[in-house]
Amino acid sequence: MPIVLVHGGGFDSRCWDRLLPEISGPTLAVDLPGRGRHPAPLGSVTLSSCAETVAEEVDSAGFDEIVLVGHSLAGCSMPMIAEHLGTRVRHAVFIACTVPGDGQSAFDTLDPSVQVMISERSSQTAPAVMDGELAKIVLGNDLDDEQLAWCVERLVTEAPRLVSDPVSLDGMKSVQSTWVRTMLDLIVSPEKQLCFAANLPGCRVRDLSAGHMCMVSQAAKVAEILNQIARSDA
Repeated sequence: MPIVLVHGGGFDSRCWDRLLPEISGPTLAVDLPGRGRHPAPLGSVTLSSCAETVAEEVDSAGFDEIVLVGHSLAGCSMPMIAEHLGTRVRHAVFIACTVPGDGQSAFDTLDPSVQVMISERSSQTAPAVMDGELAKIVLGNDLDDEQLAWCVERLVTEAPRLVSDPVSLDGMKSVQSTWVRTMLDLIVSPEKQLCFAANLPGCRVRDLSAGHMCMVSQAAKVAEILNQIARSDA
């Protein structure tokens, strides 16, 4: 079963580069609009345009059925991607994702103090790439120096509406799903990930001793999980 990889916030498809050699079957790492192969004004990027772009990429690849895999903020776009692709999505895998309740946004899931801080900062400055020092704190707890530098080189500016727009979970009602819970995660805590996984009907949770960028720090172990799912759903 082909695997389609959707990057999270602040990254593009290159964040999967260390995972790709470990995947045993056909694989497609997509760029969401506003980065990589799909340049667009970041302010125009919506969850709907992300779903349309991924569907177009899947069509171009000639995949009839897929395992859809997303990381981090991709948890907000994956339900709409699944809705666009319908029964072609045989299984969805959420890796350290944010999946708000139906009708909520990623912003709504943040602690109130963090919401205030983000609102104040965004009103004073334009969207920007995460700086290296912050990346070291929130991404680097299980990365060595070389891995952290590799990640920092691939950081990009995020599209703001992917954080603020409400999410519809209609597309997940009939899709089998698995959650890879990153137990060392400093961005999306393991406890919060359990709450997000509970928003997905029948989602199976698998724990991994890794930080947020597990596809870099634990590429072989992540690939083992994905390869197993792709084989069992083929």
